[in-house]
Amino acid sequence: MSGEELTPEQLAEAIRGMKISDVLLSTVTTIASLTYAKLEEDARDLEQGRVGVEAIRALLDVIEGTISEDLMRDLRQMLAQLQLAYADAASLPSDG
Repeated sequence: MSGEELTPEQLAEAIRGMKISDVLLSTVTTIASLTYAKLEEDARDLEQGRVGVEAIRALLDVIEGTISEDLMRDLRQMLAQLQLAYADAASLPSDG
């Protein structure tokens, strides 16, 4: 194995240095990507799209005040765009 592997102590130290708000921010961007994918016409899953939108909304409320106002504004704009994408997807006729 590689000599670059972390020891348990190094891993614990890295975890202690992490900010939960940073992990939540990463989670928001991951959920946004997944939600957009779930709203695409060829793979539409409105229930999962709704869950994604609601999860992002909840997480943004949690991290507000822990990130810059500019970033928060951008994330709120992303949420608004996702909500519009969801509304558009929901208005399309379902296959079946």
